[in-house]
Amino acid sequence: MNEHDVRRMAFAMPLTSPAFPPGPYRFINREYLIISYRTDPFLLRQVLPAPLQFVEPIVKFEFINMPDTTGFGSYCESGQVIPVSLNGVVGSYAHSMYLHNHPPIAGGRELWGFPKKWGSPELRVQKDTLVGTLNYGDIRIATGTMGFKHILMDGEAVKESLGTPCFLLKIIPHVDGTARICELVQYRLDDITVKGAWSGPGSLELHQHALAPVAQLPVLEVLSAVHILADLTLPLGTVAYDYLG
Repeated sequence: MNEHDVRRMAFAMPLTSPAFPPGPYRFINREYLIISYRTDPFLLRQVLPAPLQFVEPIVKFEFINMPDTTGFGSYCESGQVIPVSLNGVVGSYAHSMYLHNHPPIAGGRELWGFPKKWGSPELRVQKDTLVGTLNYGDIRIATGTMGFKHILMDGEAVKESLGTPCFLLKIIPHVDGTARICELVQYRLDDITVKGAWSGPGSLELHQHALAPVAQLPVLEVLSAVHILADLTLPLGTVAYDYLG
């Protein structure tokens, strides 16, 4: 293998057997439980990287089943998303993500900068209740519940909300431990088909953990709970702000 071969093949690590295939990535029957809640604005400012700004101290806690995903297979994911703006562009910032499948962890971190760590989320229906849980190791750190399919939502409005810009803080260190890449990445889901969307009564409970600090943004008031089933595509992103530039 010569230098040209290395450059031609270089996409992800390991060189001869990358942990994930090239994108874009198509998700079929992606199922969301999203619980929006009000949190402490002072604490929110401590974790939101400038120049991103929030208008209201709101966090969305998400539990997402992804049973059919290009290159990634089947897995569940959970974490926190913060509604934000950047230079007048309204979108959301992914603050934390936990899942139990290596390819989307590696691909998400290396390509876009998704803040993914290993965890054990689950989303399931228990009789009349949609239940999302998240464990870190064998410790429960989040439990979300929602009444199952109580109120039908407008599919077009949900599609529009899923298609808003999303921001990520991508950090890749140099070999000496300093930041070689430190940038805000922007992407937008596309080719979205909403198969169903519902709202209903919801609850969210977060627990303290030293290495999975979801309770760092405490629940002061639950604002809404929604359940969405959709097909969509995750494209590659663009650099929205370079901290080192």
